[in-house]
Amino acid sequence: MKASFFLTALLIGFSTTAQIIHKRKLSLLGSPFEVTVVAKDTAQANEYEDIAVQEVKRIENLISDWIPTTPLSAINQNAGKQPVKVPLELIELIERSIKISKLTDGAFDISYASMDKIWKFDGSMKEMPSPEAIKKSVEKVGYQNIIIDKEKQTVFLKLEGMKLGMGGIGQGYIADKIKQLLIAKGCVAGLVNVSGDISTWGKQPNGESWKVGIKNPMNKNKIFATFPLEDTAVETSGSYEKYVTFNGKRYSHIIDTRTGYPATGLISVSVFAKTTELADALATGVFVMGKEAGMNLINQLPGIGCIMVDDEGKIATSNNIDLKKYQNE
Repeated sequence: MKASFFLTALLIGFSTTAQIIHKRKLSLLGSPFEVTVVAKDTAQANEYEDIAVQEVKRIENLISDWIPTTPLSAINQNAGKQPVKVPLELIELIERSIKISKLTDGAFDISYASMDKIWKFDGSMKEMPSPEAIKKSVEKVGYQNIIIDKEKQTVFLKLEGMKLGMGGIGQGYIADKIKQLLIAKGCVAGLVNVSGDISTWGKQPNGESWKVGIKNPMNKNKIFATFPLEDTAVETSGSYEKYVTFNGKRYSHIIDTRTGYPATGLISVSVFAKTTELADALATGVFVMGKEAGMNLINQLPGIGCIMVDDEGKIATSNNIDLKKYQNE
């Protein structure tokens, strides 16, 4: 789950200079979408925001697995049958996804979409699935079975029934692409929020950095820390609304596709990185890896920060984050 309700972009101090801050909110990709830009006037701001919306739609028609005519859907439709030629942009996104899969030992895996949906988080589940059903549910999952031929520009899924989904990286990728495009069009500063994947560049007209407030899911009404974002990105994965409890143990809706069992132990993971794509994928992978293994990985990655909240409400941070500097009184 994208934790859009627990990452709050804070806009501070509209400036009296010639520049204005302008925000547009709408629903795209079936999720909340916000783009905030710094512009000389409302007309220019609307132009930037229109560009952002068009970029979302362009990428949706490239990487969506729910639109049957996209290149990604073509890959899925030909799983186990034949390689499919697709745009280089999609191949490179899949390649980067595989790198994150290797980095997280498969805790992040875009072939998660192959999984049988045997877990229900709508209140209808009364007992756990059988071990046999759980094992069978992930038989078609495995990034190792994604075959890329860069020269021929093709992607082939080795197993029939295999399926790729960009739910754990696609929104971050979109946020990055919007940022790149708006900078190229002359937008000096802005913030993109794709359902909780937040990317920023430049500063607000009054010289302030963009800021993001992070909430503890155990106390949803209170922001416990506020972080300045300077040409950086943040994303939160969480399970605080979708989970089931059996025998006193809490099972999140985020499934470990290596085992078929839901991730346990954490309810929220926020990752700070230079790109939203990386923050998005790592937040998912680290959530599945768990507190100890996940934080150990983050602490080995230069320039990456992380805040975790476990299922007891305890907050942990990576070595490079001094929470006291950012905590709210």
